[in-house]
Amino acid sequence: MSRARRSPPTDASLQDGLVVSAHGRHCVVETPAGGRVICHPRGKKLAVVVGDRVRWLPSQDEGTIEQVTERRNLLYRQDEVRTKSFAANLDQVLILVAAEPEFSEHQLARALIACEAEHIAPLIVLNKADLGEPFARAWARLAPYRAMGYTVLGLAAKPRAAVDAPNESVEALAARLHGRTTLILGPSGAGKSTLINRLVPGAAAQTGEISQALNSGRHTTTSTTWYWLDAGRQSALIDSPGFQEFGLRHIDPAQLAAYMPDVRPHVAACRFYNCTHLHEPGCGVISAVNSAEKLGSGAGGISASRYKIYSDLARELMPGQ
Repeated sequence: MSRARRSPPTDASLQDGLVVSAHGRHCVVETPAGGRVICHPRGKKLAVVVGDRVRWLPSQDEGTIEQVTERRNLLYRQDEVRTKSFAANLDQVLILVAAEPEFSEHQLARALIACEAEHIAPLIVLNKADLGEPFARAWARLAPYRAMGYTVLGLAAKPRAAVDAPNESVEALAARLHGRTTLILGPSGAGKSTLINRLVPGAAAQTGEISQALNSGRHTTTSTTWYWLDAGRQSALIDSPGFQEFGLRHIDPAQLAAYMPDVRPHVAACRFYNCTHLHEPGCGVISAVNSAEKLGSGAGGISASRYKIYSDLARELMPGQ
């Protein structure tokens, strides 16, 4: 006996929703009225991430996501093995690093490049402004990023001593998040959980409720969660899992220099249109690096540390160069 084919749902039967949490093939969709429903994407090819606006079909006490509306952007990372999405439809990304443990400038640069590629505004926040000398060293390491025009803020999310360093209050930081959807990225130990709990009172309780609904005790470390920062649901903070590596295999090697603000202005001075900026004669980028070594990086050149980041990434994306 042949099985009857399921009729596709009509537009009238579908409801609008926002994906506010995702864990494997399960996700939580929020309705316009504020209710939350566990949903499953229809078919294995329908990829859904936090921040997606979706059309879903109710089914008893759960639902099925039938469509994902067009995204404004999607922040993700990709290595040789897999692609990992963070979130969609973002206004900005808060990259949280700390004075201790010492942050990786390579990882910071990779996150910034991913933001540049998706036209998402980044906000760099250096935590633990109360640590004195370690904070001063870390703040100095971020000088090239301030010179590039990135917003770099100091913060003491959990002050343990008087702060005598550039820093912003948590309340002032919250004002920078107002009216925007912000993804927070940060390595282990940077203080991400502390900051989220200060910005979103009751965040731990909300996470626990979602974990129980999804039947997953590992929710806090393996999935991404959306938190509203205001009663009017105009400002949102998205917490993402930590990561050890930030692959950029999805970046076009020819566009890499364009995604680095200190490298980009010097590309026009290259002799060859397809210059890799690694070894070619007449390279404007290499010339800028040499000038910075002679005159200092503040003279509009490219610091040696930043050029190393570029060259390491370029060789990663262009094997054989």
